[in-house]
Amino acid sequence: MNQGTSNTSTPSCALVLDRVSYGVNHTDIIKKVSGQFPTGKITALIGPSGAGKTTLLKLCNGLISPNEGEIYIDGKRIEEQSPMSVRRHVGIVLQSSPMVQGTVLDNLALPLQLRGKTLSDEQAIATMERVGLPSSLLTRDARGLSGGQKQKVSIARTLLNQSKILLLDEITASLDPSSLQEIEDLIVKLNEMEKISIVWITHNLEQAKRIGEYFWVMVDGELREVGTKEDIIASEDEDVKQFVRGVLS
Repeated sequence: MNQGTSNTSTPSCALVLDRVSYGVNHTDIIKKVSGQFPTGKITALIGPSGAGKTTLLKLCNGLISPNEGEIYIDGKRIEEQSPMSVRRHVGIVLQSSPMVQGTVLDNLALPLQLRGKTLSDEQAIATMERVGLPSSLLTRDARGLSGGQKQKVSIARTLLNQSKILLLDEITASLDPSSLQEIEDLIVKLNEMEKISIVWITHNLEQAKRIGEYFWVMVDGELREVGTKEDIIASEDEDVKQFVRGVLS
């Protein structure tokens, strides 16, 4: 297996996991995972269902804590940072893109309200433009938006925390092809223009091939392969070869 080292001093690592394990009720979900997510890159996190990918993102965002091992954000142990600081620095966007009752503006304002701050009209308009949405939507009922619009609002809401790392969990899985393309273009733009580090879980291997600069392949809670597309294709792990066969090549 080609697996990243756990050198926590490497400045090119947005996130580092060092022998991280997690389980519940005597069931191991994440098994001694060590590896790096490079700074300023889009990492496609792939693997079969039940591999532990979503659990891994929750660990990196501090929503849950590992039973063993260490996680580092920009070289600093996650335990040394407050939960609010971690979640500001490492944003997470989910497939469901949940909206609270109220307008789009109400939803955008949430991250600042949690910090005792107010979202100005100028900030709201600029943030909408940042994700390719018209400011005219700010007064709309958020729950009446299309799936693609909800995902853009969810991304915008996360970006208001000035996150430099974005964790994306199957955010285009339920979108039509046009909306899927818009979200892909937006994420690539955020990565290229603003150097935001992206970790993107996707079951769509064609999508992983399009957007991924770096890959993690997880199987049964283990990190089986990491590296470039060429590294994954050349893997000698039988489960990895079976999973990516004919798609990434």
